[in-house]
Amino acid sequence: MHEHWIADRMKLIEVSGIRKVFDLASHLKDPVNLSIGMPHFPVPTPIKEAAKAAIDHDKNGYTVTQGIPELRAKLVAQIRKSPAPSSADRELIVTSGTSGGLVLTLGCILNPGDEVIIFDPYFVMYPHFITMAGGKSVVIDTYPDFRIDVAKVAAAITPRTKAIIINSPANPTGVVHSRETMRELSDLARERKILLMSDEVYRAFCYDEPFASPLEFNADALVLDGFSKTYGITGWRLGYAHGPRRLIEEMIKLQQFTFVCAPSVVQYAGVAALDCDVSTFVADYKRKRDRLVAALKDSYEFVVPRGAFYLFARTPWGSGSDFVAEAIRNNLLIIPGGAFSKRDTHFRISYAVTDQTLDRGIEILRRLAKR
Repeated sequence: MHEHWIADRMKLIEVSGIRKVFDLASHLKDPVNLSIGMPHFPVPTPIKEAAKAAIDHDKNGYTVTQGIPELRAKLVAQIRKSPAPSSADRELIVTSGTSGGLVLTLGCILNPGDEVIIFDPYFVMYPHFITMAGGKSVVIDTYPDFRIDVAKVAAAITPRTKAIIINSPANPTGVVHSRETMRELSDLARERKILLMSDEVYRAFCYDEPFASPLEFNADALVLDGFSKTYGITGWRLGYAHGPRRLIEEMIKLQQFTFVCAPSVVQYAGVAALDCDVSTFVADYKRKRDRLVAALKDSYEFVVPRGAFYLFARTPWGSGSDFVAEAIRNNLLIIPGGAFSKRDTHFRISYAVTDQTLDRGIEILRRLAKR
């Protein structure tokens, strides 16, 4: 009786494989959880104190849609320190998480049937956000090294191509795209009049080379970023986007009628967060990356992750789904690669965990590889 209420688009949107594992974790007894991309370190004290102070000072109501002036001014000042073409025709909006920024962007730019180019493996939400906005995902395969071939991108562009989404450092692979790749992709997007969307939520976690943004080469690039990963406040839902003024104006308008504003007290905490030094957390995750790579390099095939806090490995036997099912039977939670890809050949590990949890996971993974 109720089936006819459900829109057709929902048949194209599956429950996230990540959330399935997340839910499973709540039912297992003491699992070794290397599944969720959520920093394990405590939120820095100044950020907690700023959130508490905002509550105590009754900063609990709606804010202006685009974000409180104190946070926006501080973000703009920070962005201006980065190498980028000078452009007065840019604006910034504070969003309800980086995902909220993605939803607003795609809702503002896509007409039914418009195409968005994404790279496989991709962040699990990209194709579903595109579907929600009425668009079509054009998926470009990047296996086996997960590098972008700009010639393939050029060949995939059609008259309906509206945007390209790039994620660096990338989830799930940990790849950090080079400055040359960013330059070439930026040039292509500018020449073809396509919006280049850069998801930079992991930009703080670069371990072996400096981070490069397409904004350095393309003043019309839209940058999406957030506080969740850098400061360990994933549940607080605070992000931001900056890009061409005309687009941001529409995003502000759409936010008025969807999210209304980012969480108020969290915006005040965000002001304090921008003064926090997270270099010790980044160094700790680099050390964990090195520990994981050294422990698994003889048992698994993978591209060494240069950023974020994930390792995307090829299964030593069976499909990604088969391997993950066996890992779960051994009390290890990891994510099947099919959640991020058209292929079911890999699995994702998150090393944003304690050393003890990581060592327990390594022991199980080594044992599974010998099957």
